[in-house]
Amino acid sequence: MHELIGDGFNNRFEDIPMDFQLDFEQRMVQESAARMVERDIAPVLAAHDPDTPLPKSALQQIFATCASVGLTAARIPEDAGGAGMSALTMGLMYEQLPPVIGLSVIAHEGTGARLYYSSSAEQRERVLPDIISGQKIACTGVSEPGVGSDPRSIKTRAVADGGDYVIDGRKIWITNASVCDLINVTCTAGQDDKGLSRLMRVVVDRQESPFTTREIEAVGLRQGHLSEVLFENCRVPKDNVMGEAGDAAKALTLTWLANRPIFGLFCVHLAQKALDAALLYAKDRSQFGRAIGGFQLIQEMLADISTAVVTSRLLCYYALDCIDKGDRANHISAMAKRYAVSTCQRAVSLSMEVHGAIGLTREMGLETLYRDARMFTVPDGTRQILSLIEGRELTDVAAFRP
Repeated sequence: MHELIGDGFNNRFEDIPMDFQLDFEQRMVQESAARMVERDIAPVLAAHDPDTPLPKSALQQIFATCASVGLTAARIPEDAGGAGMSALTMGLMYEQLPPVIGLSVIAHEGTGARLYYSSSAEQRERVLPDIISGQKIACTGVSEPGVGSDPRSIKTRAVADGGDYVIDGRKIWITNASVCDLINVTCTAGQDDKGLSRLMRVVVDRQESPFTTREIEAVGLRQGHLSEVLFENCRVPKDNVMGEAGDAAKALTLTWLANRPIFGLFCVHLAQKALDAALLYAKDRSQFGRAIGGFQLIQEMLADISTAVVTSRLLCYYALDCIDKGDRANHISAMAKRYAVSTCQRAVSLSMEVHGAIGLTREMGLETLYRDARMFTVPDGTRQILSLIEGRELTDVAAFRP
């Protein structure tokens, strides 16, 4: 029996590499991105009110910095002017960004990627250069009041009228919308035989097709821009329609797969900061005549925080690597975001406990980390929706609809 297991197992798996360490180039990517943040991004954030959305000029300055290293066009191939990064390289770089900036940049970059993969050569030449350079800020409008996890129920209408489409409807929870120059709007072009929306995407240039926005004040990521958008008789040239009606869901999924583990890494970033703060405080704070880091229950909390950071980081890296290898990554991508966001939110909470009463004050900044981590429980799939995606991949039975 032992020989049979050995033959079957060893012959099959002996050539599979199992290396959990980043190589030299990957470490250099991380370190370079971290230096860029310290030098060019953190000072801009520090110069503005932490509870107020950044001025557009400040965000454009940060976008120019990110464009210089390819982050504004990471998934667009090099021959089209993008960086052509692997998913894992994207993750290594995005993990170093302050999450409020990371979310804004990936909303912009993901819009560019969707446009690249579902547009004509003429549309790419016309629209993409300003997105790649960061000169124009872009975003994607999918969610609506009453429509979140089920985009096939979208009600924003695009009706043909001569050489234009007329868009009417409302979008909500849209990152970058209040400061954007371009928004890639998912609309309905009617219903299919199942009564679901036939989705289409229309790029709306704010200067030529004005629309209204308002900022939404949220619990975290308060220097970012989360907005509601109103389209009223918004006329858009038909040349701005991307792809074919009915293929929008596929284009959205293309970017969601990588976005989910990257959102997980945003929470890893926050949990790592919480861990660093907890370790420092545990060494400096004394009670009963000794540093609190010497108490067993404090050590248990520190161990749990550290475990959360390491396991979440590795799972997110693995999900991104699966995407790079062309695996069907729906399951692991959903798992990575669901696990990392929940686990790292808990890690930040534990760090607050290590700090005792001062951990609850704004002075320490831990409550900011906690509020920011809470923000990532919703975008690109709630924990419950991600669980259903995992369940579908495990059982081959969809819970969403028959």
